[in-house]
Amino acid sequence: MSSGSSPRTPRTHDQNPSYRALLLPDLKQMLETNNEQELAAFCAELHPVVIAEILEELDPPDVWKATRHSEIGRLVELFSELPLSLQEELVDIIERPRLAELIQHMASDDRIALLSRMDKDHVEALMPLIAQAERIDIRKQLEYPEGSAGALMTTEYASLPEDLTVRDALDRLRTMAPNSEIIYYIYIVDEQRRLDGLLSLRELILARPTARVADLMQRDVVSVRVTDDGEFAAQEIARFDFIALPVVDDQNRLVGIITHDDVIDILQKEATEDAYRQAAVEPIEDSYMETPMTTLWWKRSIWLGALFIAEVFTFSAMATYEHALDQIKVLAMFIPLCISTGGNSGSQAGTLIIRAMAMGDVKPGDWLRVLWHEIVMGIFLGLTLAAVGFLRAAMTPGKVLGDVDRWMFAGVIFQAVACICLWGTVVGAMLPLIFRRLGFDPGYASSPFVATFVDCTGIMIYLSIAEVWLL
Repeated sequence: MSSGSSPRTPRTHDQNPSYRALLLPDLKQMLETNNEQELAAFCAELHPVVIAEILEELDPPDVWKATRHSEIGRLVELFSELPLSLQEELVDIIERPRLAELIQHMASDDRIALLSRMDKDHVEALMPLIAQAERIDIRKQLEYPEGSAGALMTTEYASLPEDLTVRDALDRLRTMAPNSEIIYYIYIVDEQRRLDGLLSLRELILARPTARVADLMQRDVVSVRVTDDGEFAAQEIARFDFIALPVVDDQNRLVGIITHDDVIDILQKEATEDAYRQAAVEPIEDSYMETPMTTLWWKRSIWLGALFIAEVFTFSAMATYEHALDQIKVLAMFIPLCISTGGNSGSQAGTLIIRAMAMGDVKPGDWLRVLWHEIVMGIFLGLTLAAVGFLRAAMTPGKVLGDVDRWMFAGVIFQAVACICLWGTVVGAMLPLIFRRLGFDPGYASSPFVATFVDCTGIMIYLSIAEVWLL
């Protein structure tokens, strides 16, 4: 539970700030006077998203005081728009019967998102207060792995048998609509609830009343398994431009659907996790301001510590070539130029490949094509940067060069920059593919990780070339 978390900091929004600033004092005055009638009217009149944004400015007890008298349908709408961290705090405040009623009426995907974050004992205490059908549904969904299609789906969908006429199908849909999240897609199932086909509401409305569903439905239905990753389901919805995607079990029985609004949440979460990992930070569940300082310290220090230890090898690499650095002092001055080339090119390639993998454009099996592509690109990029490095080295003052031949030294910088850029590009492109092949998130092949690795090896490349040509 959230009892041990840091104080909640309200989100800030740029949209209509004066509108909220105008309403917040009125809401606080209603709370001070405990005007239940006005509070209920306030929660009923505005859009749930607007109300939720205003409620986030209040402490959890006042949030519940402001919303508790709303009718259950409206309360569910408001509660679902609040951040999960605030929902967790409200769970400790709401009386148990009312909380059970609230959870029972929430969309199945929303309530699973909340229940999966709650203490297991608290969840079990609520179960007897929830209707048996909902209770069975909740227990089943909680068993699915976190982040899987089964854990993200909603079980509120419209389904029909194929032996109905269009007129009978529309009559049934009228009774299903209040309990279905969307009815634009109607899924056709047999007696064992195996998924046989799909029919859109548009097709149903435009068809003759006497036509049969079996003759209208599309039999080639795209679906995902309950155990498939949620990101894969999101990619499939985006790929086919669906509003929803059916989720089936290993016997092809329809168990739920993932809707387009869930896809937005999934892709936003995945993009956020990738951004964190590419910056060498373990992903955080809540917003930056709501995450406890100790949690932020731990998630940031893990990677920083690992990268710091890895950088020790840079010192070891330089110590190996101490004699070269002692004899040719100017070599040390160009170390930052050379190794930054590898880190930058590697980070650039890694970001491109990680994004391509997230979009489904690149798979681990494409490693050979990616390798060849990045070798060619690395050569062109390396030669481009090496030419700049050659000119800069050639302009080094004579008193800095000492006894070193100017053009020989410029040639060393040219070769080193070209080789390090090529090496960084290849490493940055290959590491995400290797991580995915090993079962890790490619985001772990973060820019700092690539840069640190290429720093160590880049120094060895640079000083090895210098030894060959200058010593």
